[in-house]
Amino acid sequence: MHSSHDAERVDGPADVRAALAHADIARFCDRLTSRTPEEAAPWPDARRAAVAAVLRVVDGPELLFIKRAELARDPWSGHVALPGGRYEPVDVSLEATAVRETLEELALDLTAGRVLGRLDDLAPRTRTLPPMIVRPFVAVVASDVAFQPSAEVADAFWVPLATLRAPESQTHHRVTINGVPAQFPAFGVHGHIVWGMTERIVRQLLSLMDD
Repeated sequence: MHSSHDAERVDGPADVRAALAHADIARFCDRLTSRTPEEAAPWPDARRAAVAAVLRVVDGPELLFIKRAELARDPWSGHVALPGGRYEPVDVSLEATAVRETLEELALDLTAGRVLGRLDDLAPRTRTLPPMIVRPFVAVVASDVAFQPSAEVADAFWVPLATLRAPESQTHHRVTINGVPAQFPAFGVHGHIVWGMTERIVRQLLSLMDD
């Protein structure tokens, strides 16, 4: 016979169970489990990495973003991103990488919530970024989780998915790469620009939840 503590350990806190029952999250889980995510083909010298698209439910689903600290050694210095980082030998899987990095960057333990599954791999190939294959995972946590950002994180904030869907949040980000002007689709939220790999992951998340 299971105790109430055992039930909470297996099924997650009541707030997480309620989030999983939310219509948008439940529909997303069904679609996530009914599809086979695309895996990027291995290529020479590419490091593997994982990120976590962390959801909570308040009035509706919200997505967690971080703003990376300004660090000279970080090619994504100052960018708005999802928590995550490179696979390390201590990790038993890329999911473990996403969990560990989220814990290290925010003191947020995804195992206290629920990892729902993963999205398609991303494999950006540009001269300005190190070769990397990124695997995004999606998790749900309690609505009242608190953060303790590490020195690598300048800020952490939640954005309702309804805000990300809104026409006024759709924008473009203009950058100069190797002297050549370029323009990328982006979200403008809370005074921040979400673009690049993070924008692509968010679009994938929204498409699975909305289609």
